[in-house]
Amino acid sequence: MAEPEHARGSGAGGRKMVGGELCLNFANTVDWHASGKPGEGLVGYQDLVAWSRQAGILSDGEARRLVRLASRRPLLAEAALRRAIALREAIYRIFRAVAVEASPPAGDLRLLNEALAEAMPHLKVVRKGDSFAWEWADVGESLDGMLWPILRSAADTLTSEKCTRLGQCADDRGCGWLFLDTSKNHSRRWCDMEDCGNRAKARRHYLRERGRSASGAG
Repeated sequence: MAEPEHARGSGAGGRKMVGGELCLNFANTVDWHASGKPGEGLVGYQDLVAWSRQAGILSDGEARRLVRLASRRPLLAEAALRRAIALREAIYRIFRAVAVEASPPAGDLRLLNEALAEAMPHLKVVRKGDSFAWEWADVGESLDGMLWPILRSAADTLTSEKCTRLGQCADDRGCGWLFLDTSKNHSRRWCDMEDCGNRAKARRHYLRERGRSASGAG
């Protein structure tokens, strides 16, 4: 059976954003996350930058600046990528636990809080026109600055009513993608109806037809 669209190697900068929150989309940068053979979407530092650009964290100029900086400091870039993956996995485990009404691992919450404490000093209030807004200072200057908005998104989601609307794709092959279920009756089952949902529907149809064929043969 064919794999869903989000597992076809479209590149980290061209991934589906179906999570509904920045932190959930980041957690979904692994294909088949709940299977025995997950597919890493952030293979290199440039993948992290490309995804961050697609997610709206970085501007084109900031993305280019970070790629140049990474080329001059490859060991630091590699360390930033490892940190990003470690935080992504912690975020994934936390939200997966919440989605099934289980207790998140204490170590993952500690890692999130430690990283959040490092990120928050970079957040400032700025005047924009006739109002004020939050803005991240120098997010495009630090090799792991793109993680700061993701960490705040995780904290905000966990501490809001949205936390009661977390869901995980019901695909039985281990898609594992997370999403915010905004359906009226909390009835969303799939990360995306176009791939996992349609694949499940096609499988149900196939099984029904096979059952009818078997009954007819008997």
